[in-house]
Amino acid sequence: MRTPSRFDRGHTDDLMSFLAASPSPYHAVANAAERLEKAGFRQVSETDAWDGTAGGKYVLRGGAIVAWYVPEGAEPHTAFRIVGAHTDSPNLRVKPRPDSGGHGFRQVAVEIYGGPLLNSWLDRDLGLAGRLSLRDGSTRLVNVDRALLRVPQLAVHLDRSVTSEGLKLDKQRHMQPVWGLGDDVRDGDLIRFLEQEAGIAEGETTGWDLMVHSIEPPAYLGRDKDLVAGPRMDNLLSVHAGTAALTAVATAEDTLPYIPVLAAFDHEENGSQSDTGADGPLLGSVLERSVHARGGSFEDRARALAGTVCLSSDTGHAVHPNYAERHDPTHHPRAGRGPILKVNVNNRYATDGSGRAVFAAACDKAGVPFQTFVSNNSMPCGTTIGPITAARHGIRTVDIGVAILSMHSARELCGADDPFLLANALVAFLEG
Repeated sequence: MRTPSRFDRGHTDDLMSFLAASPSPYHAVANAAERLEKAGFRQVSETDAWDGTAGGKYVLRGGAIVAWYVPEGAEPHTAFRIVGAHTDSPNLRVKPRPDSGGHGFRQVAVEIYGGPLLNSWLDRDLGLAGRLSLRDGSTRLVNVDRALLRVPQLAVHLDRSVTSEGLKLDKQRHMQPVWGLGDDVRDGDLIRFLEQEAGIAEGETTGWDLMVHSIEPPAYLGRDKDLVAGPRMDNLLSVHAGTAALTAVATAEDTLPYIPVLAAFDHEENGSQSDTGADGPLLGSVLERSVHARGGSFEDRARALAGTVCLSSDTGHAVHPNYAERHDPTHHPRAGRGPILKVNVNNRYATDGSGRAVFAAACDKAGVPFQTFVSNNSMPCGTTIGPITAARHGIRTVDIGVAILSMHSARELCGADDPFLLANALVAFLEG
C-alpha cells in the first residue's frame, strides 16, 4: 500500500481544532466557509444572478453549505463529483421559553434533538452555542465555551435500583440543566445574558437557535495516541474532510474532468426534511443554477446529473470490543484500518456494486485501505443522506465514512489515522 501524501496527522490535529471551534451547525459552516475563502472561493448569494466563470464558489444557508469549483474549460454538461455530509449532531436544544427552575435552582428548558445517548450528557460541564436572530433581520453567532450548565445525575443513595436495573432517564423530567441558584425565574434572563456575551444591545434578539455542548476539548487517547476522542465527530469529521479535499483539488495544478462539490446539510439527525436538509431543494438548486450559469439547457442538466456520483460520507460503527456479538460476524470494521463502505440491501444505505467500484478505485488511487460495514441481520440499520440524495436527484450515490465508537454520545471515539485516510480517498474521488 502506498503511503498517502496529501494529508498526515496534521490533518487530524486540524480536525480537532475544527471540532472545538464548531459547537453548532452554524459555527461549522462558518468555519468551513473561512477555509474555502482562504483557498480562493467566494460566497454567492442565492438572490443574485450567478455567472459561469471558472473558480470556487459557495452558498451558505443556515446550518448548511454547498461549495463547488468550476475548472477552466468546463462544459455546461460537465458532470459533478459530490461529497455529501451533515453538520448537525444529537444534543440538547434550548426551548422557546428557556427560563425555568425550582427548589432553589435556576435551569434552562431544553428539548432533545435527534437521538443522543442521554447518559453521556450527565454530570458534564456544558457550554451554550448557536445563533441569535436580531430585529434588523441579521443573525449573530454566539458561543459560551465555558462551564455554564450541568445536568446533575441523581445520587445512587436516592435510587438504589440503578445498580441492579440500570439507569432510566425521562427526557422531560431528568434532562433539564442547572445554571445557577435562585428562587426567582425571570423570563428573558438567558437571552439577556447571551446578548451581553455577544455584544448585542438588550432586547435586540427576537429569535434563537441554541444548543448545549461539552466544553471538554478533543484529545488524543491511549499509550501511542492512536485514538482521538471528541465531540460531534458524527458528522463534522466528514464535513472537515470534505472541506479539506475540496480545497486541495481546487488549489492543485491538475486538470479536473468533473466539477467537485461539497454539500454539507443540516437536520440529518431528525430526517433531513427542511430547507437546509438533504431532502430539501438546496443541492438540486445549486447544481441546476451552475449548469444554467454556464449557458446550459435542460438537456445539459440531465446529461450532467446522469454522469454525477455522490459519496455520502458519514460515520459508521467500528466493531465494539465489549459487544462484538452486536455486529455482523463476517464484517468487523476496525478503528485505524481506513474508511468504511456502508452496504444495506434494503437501501438504508445507497451503495450498490457499481458504487463500490467507484470508491474502490478512489481508495486504490490514494493508496488508502477500506473496509465494509453491514449490519447484523437481527439489528435495525440506521440510514444517511445517501438514499435521500440518490432518490431526490437521480444521482448515483455511495455511502462511506469512518468507523467510530460511542456514536451519538456527547463524546465519540475514532482511530487517529482514519480522518486523514478518509480525506485522501475523497481527494482521489474528486479528482476523478
